[in-house]
Amino acid sequence: MSAVVELTLLTEEIIGCRRCPRLVEWREAVAANKRAAFVDDEYWGLPVPGFGDPRAGVVVVGLAPAAHGANRTGRMFTGDRSGDWLYRAMWRAGFASQPESSGRDDGLTLTGAWATAPVRCAPPQNKPTVGERDACSVWFDREIDILEPKGLVALGDFSYRSIWRYLGDHGYRLPGPRPRFTHGLEVHIPGGPVVLASFHPSQQNTFTGRLTEEMLDTVFERARVLVDQ
Repeated sequence: MSAVVELTLLTEEIIGCRRCPRLVEWREAVAANKRAAFVDDEYWGLPVPGFGDPRAGVVVVGLAPAAHGANRTGRMFTGDRSGDWLYRAMWRAGFASQPESSGRDDGLTLTGAWATAPVRCAPPQNKPTVGERDACSVWFDREIDILEPKGLVALGDFSYRSIWRYLGDHGYRLPGPRPRFTHGLEVHIPGGPVVLASFHPSQQNTFTGRLTEEMLDTVFERARVLVDQ
C-alpha cells in the first residue's frame, strides 16, 4: 500500500476520533460559540489530520490545534499567528509554496515536509494532558511510521517529549539522560531520524522576542540540509 493511500485512510480515522471526552466537548463548544472575528466562518470542530508531502523528509511537530486556528480551518497551523510564523519560515527554506496560510483552500502546498501534532483536538487553554497525548499517540505513531522521515522538528517541549516517547517505544537507542530541550538542539538518533528543536512560534514566544524569525529560520535551514543530503 502506498504512503498516499495509507495517509488518506489514517486521515479518515483521525477525523472520526472521539477518544478524549474533555477534548471532544471543548472543540465542539468552540466551534458552536465562534469568536466574533470569525462569526461567518464554518468551523471545522473535529480532530485535525496532518498535512503536507507524503514523501516528506522532515516532519514538523507542534502541540495541538489552536481553538480558533486549526480547529476553525481544519488544517494544521492554519488560521493563527503561530501558523503565520511557521509557514513563512518554511517558505523561506523552500518547504512551502507560499508564506501565507489562511484556510484549506488557500493553495498552500508543502514539498519535502509534513506538519502534524501529537494531539489532534484543540485543548482548553492550549494544555492537553499527558493522558490525552498518550490516547492520541496511536495516530501520531502510525503517521511517523508511514512517513519514515529523516528529521523531526519539535516545536516546543511538549512536542519534543512526544517525539522522544515515540522513539523510545519504537526501540531506538536513545542517549541518556534525555538532552534538555532548548532552541537549536540537534540530536542524532542511531539508525533513526535527527531531532531538531525550536521554541514554539506562539505569541507568548514571538511577542516577547524569545523566538525571532531569524532563530526559526536557522532551524529550518538545518532541516533543509537534512532533506537535501
